[in-house]
Amino acid sequence: MSRNIAIIGATGAVGQELLSILEQRQFPIKSLKLLASKRSAGKTIKFKGKDLTVEELTHDSFKGIDLVLSSAGGSISRDYAPSAVKAGAVVVDNTSHFRMDPNVPLVVPEVNPLDIKKHKGIIANPNCTTIIMSLPLFPLYNAFGLERVSVCTYQAASGAGALAMDELKSECVALGQNQTFERTVIPFQYAYNLFPHNAPYNDGSEAKAKVKAPKGYCEEEWKMVAETRKIFGDESIRVAPTCVRVPVLRAHSEAINIQFKKKTSVEEIYAVLAKAPGVVILEDPANNHWPMPVDVSGKDPVFVGRIRQDLSQENTFDIWVVGDQIRKGAALNAIQIAEML
Repeated sequence: MSRNIAIIGATGAVGQELLSILEQRQFPIKSLKLLASKRSAGKTIKFKGKDLTVEELTHDSFKGIDLVLSSAGGSISRDYAPSAVKAGAVVVDNTSHFRMDPNVPLVVPEVNPLDIKKHKGIIANPNCTTIIMSLPLFPLYNAFGLERVSVCTYQAASGAGALAMDELKSECVALGQNQTFERTVIPFQYAYNLFPHNAPYNDGSEAKAKVKAPKGYCEEEWKMVAETRKIFGDESIRVAPTCVRVPVLRAHSEAINIQFKKKTSVEEIYAVLAKAPGVVILEDPANNHWPMPVDVSGKDPVFVGRIRQDLSQENTFDIWVVGDQIRKGAALNAIQIAEML
């Protein structure tokens, strides 16, 4: 059955990817409304060969809408998602605002699809790093149990939005030509540099008391802990994350160290991941080629490789994981949820 769809944040990087995937997957659309801020209203965006005009987002934007795909920031979702639900729509929200709400399911379709049925008008899309980690981690969790997980992420500019991607490209050109560059999105030199993730950080001070992370952690890191537990339905899972921003345009990489409860082997891990939905093993050891952002950008699956035993502790293994942050880490996951709806 065709649906009346609205996209909040249609002009952003994820909004653009949503449109591309809706067209590629031939999602049944009766009508499509593109919503954004007042300054973006009036712009035209091409969809299936036709120019669609972006409209200003208001609380009255949702009359007759069946499905809302929202990706314009947590405060926007907080303010407008209830209006969409009141108008009769189901909201698949790609922001962080509703993720830990106990009344809102947090869904990765390959992991917990049945949670979609629990929705009360809003379904939350997890954080990109959590989605990318969960695809290989969940089948391993089912097969061998998890004692603990230590993960280091290498996150692309796409996670900070289209403006950050543009700024990285411009800064690379400027520094390559020995020119100065004035940054407006990323607070540090980004080209030819990396730094611990610039999400809000809890230093333990009274001023940072509202940061949603324990002392010493940034919000991006704590999302990986809390969201993984909620998606897997297991509060006992122990995750130790360190999140880093790297000068890559799109596709996040993760080095994951996993200690299992049951005895296993490299061969058994490969066998499980070879059958895991949404996971592709990509590697050429003879040429030292493992998944890279350039290999996976624009592609749907999460790619894994370089699986090896951690010789420092018992029953522990390392895997290397790379996934397109804009695609499976955001837009594709949301559309998969919508398809299941």
